[in-house]
Amino acid sequence: MKILICPDSFKDALPAAAAARAIACGIRRLGDGLQLIECPLADGGEGSLDALLAATGAERRSITVQDALGRPTRADWGWLPKRRIAFVELAEASGIQALAPEERTALHSTTHGVGELIRAALDAGAERLLLTLGGSATNDGGAGMLVALGARLRDGAGRDLPPGGAALVELAELDLSGLDPRLSHLRVEAAVDVDNPLLGERGASAVFGPQKGAGPEDVRRLDAALARYADVSAAALGQDHRDLPGAGAAGGMGFAARAFLGAELTPGIELIMAQAGFEALLADADLVITGEGQLDGQSLAGKTPIGVARAARAQGVPVAVLAGRLAPGWQAAYEEGITAAFALADGPMPLEEALARCAELLADRAESTVRLFTAGKP
Repeated sequence: MKILICPDSFKDALPAAAAARAIACGIRRLGDGLQLIECPLADGGEGSLDALLAATGAERRSITVQDALGRPTRADWGWLPKRRIAFVELAEASGIQALAPEERTALHSTTHGVGELIRAALDAGAERLLLTLGGSATNDGGAGMLVALGARLRDGAGRDLPPGGAALVELAELDLSGLDPRLSHLRVEAAVDVDNPLLGERGASAVFGPQKGAGPEDVRRLDAALARYADVSAAALGQDHRDLPGAGAAGGMGFAARAFLGAELTPGIELIMAQAGFEALLADADLVITGEGQLDGQSLAGKTPIGVARAARAQGVPVAVLAGRLAPGWQAAYEEGITAAFALADGPMPLEEALARCAELLADRAESTVRLFTAGKP
């Protein structure tokens, strides 16, 4: 019996690779006769670089870049020299998890460090870039990234704009003449886990700004600033991408990736499964076990368990989800190919205890799941 183990990370508890090991540990209690394949995954958010490195065997490289507040920080990226492919995770440079809650400022945070990572990939000779956009602390529409790659954003007096999304309301000139010429030969795929446009009530500022420290007035300021940015960008490029599904990902980085890097926006889980050779792994699997911190109605937008379930359903393989929490709307997952879903907790417990015991609970729940699946089988 072959069991494919492919969880996402469990936020604040376990990275995806550790979650996969815990699930495998629980199943091994049942003895021999089970073939276990561990394939940690991600949906484009934090942890995507680790999943891509595990899936492809790429080199892990590190450089010093600016974080979301302009401070120096070490950030990793991945490199496959034989295929000239680079993997860049936005959250490595501009991630929200690196900031304390009181430091989060959607008005002034920057994606400059992401541009520095892309420049490092170009320096290495990259011909293809896989850019994952989840987990951002930013709402600058990728403006910081553009500056790091050689663009100039000026106000009406010809002065360079300061970092951050709020400053874009003063944007008068977008000078792309200094943009790194190597970008024209770089094929870019951007992994997104949302389909929001850049602006409006479903846009980057309104939906994701509050998570990044933006109050109601800040949201209005940021939305107006991004609208100005979109206007000036459309005039400079002759194309307008503000309504593109996914343009609002990572505070507008989806917009910048498409408009300025020519990126193809792809659901993150699909991109990462493709790199992992997931279809081949599924070919003769008898059961798939996946999971993440929370399964809810929003998971259908492109989270890992749903992407896994859709792929497994196409090959007739049952899928069990192990989730830290089953939140409102999770039952809709059944319609996407989920066979069964189980919460990890074995009784009432505070969140701190659940996080500390995550590996133990995953192992226990995985053992029970496989016991149930194999009951009555010869």
